[in-house]
Amino acid sequence: MHERLSFHIKRDSFLHSLNPLTKLVLTLALILFAFTFPYYWTPHILVLVAIIPLSLLGKVFREFALTALRLIIPAAGFLFLMQAFFQPVGEDVIFKFYFLDVTQESLMFAFRNAMRIVVMVSAFTIFLLTTHPSELMSDLTRRGLPGQFAYVIISTLQILPQMQAKAETIISAQRSRGLDTESSFLKRAGSLIPLIGPLVFGSLVEVEERAIAIEARGFTSKQVKTSLHEVPDTAFDQFLRWALLALIIVSIGLNLWLS
Repeated sequence: MHERLSFHIKRDSFLHSLNPLTKLVLTLALILFAFTFPYYWTPHILVLVAIIPLSLLGKVFREFALTALRLIIPAAGFLFLMQAFFQPVGEDVIFKFYFLDVTQESLMFAFRNAMRIVVMVSAFTIFLLTTHPSELMSDLTRRGLPGQFAYVIISTLQILPQMQAKAETIISAQRSRGLDTESSFLKRAGSLIPLIGPLVFGSLVEVEERAIAIEARGFTSKQVKTSLHEVPDTAFDQFLRWALLALIIVSIGLNLWLS
């Protein structure tokens, strides 16, 4: 499978060597910790002690930082502003803008939710950067997950990079035909129509081609399938998964007990 069809960055790192299911459990554990652990500063601490160190362990800190600057921080910042201004909680007003009041309680509420989003998107970003979709699919089907479900998961992970790669190809082709895609905003906006058409119709054709290829490979066959590439599952991977599951149970139980 071509690397452009996924966000995966091939590196020789500790995180890359882990079993795909272990990394998936780690990702879900970080998200659940951020949302279920009862203490206010949990998401903020997770960013410092888990998210950033994991990006360094996976040797993808540069790619993760670029994604954070372009996507994660702007999205979390927008959520923070919306909830800070429009969340009607608290009476201790610390900032007023026309008819909008920002209270200390709404500010703290918005900050924690924004950091939760940062943890959630960051954890999935690191997972996608360090896990190849084909390895994840092979490991999940080997463990008994029906092929249809595994295909849905992998297709979801690949849809954005596939659309991006196809869009870049279409833009290059249209530029070679004289289409202006780098001048004023209005001209670039007018250039979207000849770009969107081939992208949408090309994606529909690709769906049909994939369906034919899947059927030709016996994807729906009930027979036990083998794989040329065996994904390792070490004792450390198994221990780490069970430890994470235990921590998830503790986090949920602590939240219920203190609520």
